Amino acid sequence: MSELILVIEDEAPVQEAIVRALQAAGMRVITASDGERGLELLRAESPDLVLLDLILPKIGGMDVCTVIREHSEVPVVMLTGLAAEDDRVEGLTRGADDYITKPFRARELAARIRAVLRRSPYWSSDDHELIEIGALKIKPAAREVWLHGNQISLTPKEFDVLEYLARNEGTLVTRDQILERVWGGEDYIDPRTLDVHIRWLREKLEVNPSEPERLLTRRRKGYRLIALESDEAEEC
Repeated sequence: MSELILVIEDEAPVQEAIVRALQAAGMRVITASDGERGLELLRAESPDLVLLDLILPKIGGMDVCTVIREHSEVPVVMLTGLAAEDDRVEGLTRGADDYITKPFRARELAARIRAVLRRSPYWSSDDHELIEIGALKIKPAAREVWLHGNQISLTPKEFDVLEYLARNEGTLVTRDQILERVWGGEDYIDPRTLDVHIRWLREKLEVNPSEPERLLTRRRKGYRLIALESDEAEEC
């Protein structure tokens, strides 16, 4: 059966254009014109992906994304007419998997959604697997992260980036490798998206994010995750 996409968009012409583009790509589509109705359909229909406008009646798109992330890891793609970087950063921080700026091209919209769908569900892990890198412990099945015994809250994409780096502990992982593994390597992905996630990870994992010791950068090459000599072995 084809994928079911929930479109939450209040502008009728835009909503109709989205429906036509996604149906032409072979997807099933359900629609809502405000955030409240969108959350109702999410619970009732269990869509495979949510295409979410930023500016909505009743409940705004950012708040809708926050509510979704409290209960589900369904992929969320934000659709916005706002081009400011702060809005894109906030959307990613709230847990969105990608964003598309209006006006959009039908082919690009379908391609971006296909790319996100290919990355969902997240790659499977053994229920009892535990990745340990010094004081950093990662439980892939539960999607939990602990540092020095304290649980760290990560967005879904932050977790995906960290898990991939952890599975390559001590090895330089290129930016292209991370983009390919976590975002599917699509041409439409803005490489700065990775920079945003690395910055947020450092704020959560480093004592001094501006002078990272755990998540290291090799300029123009990529990133490397290591254990610190000062790490104490603790069980979470």
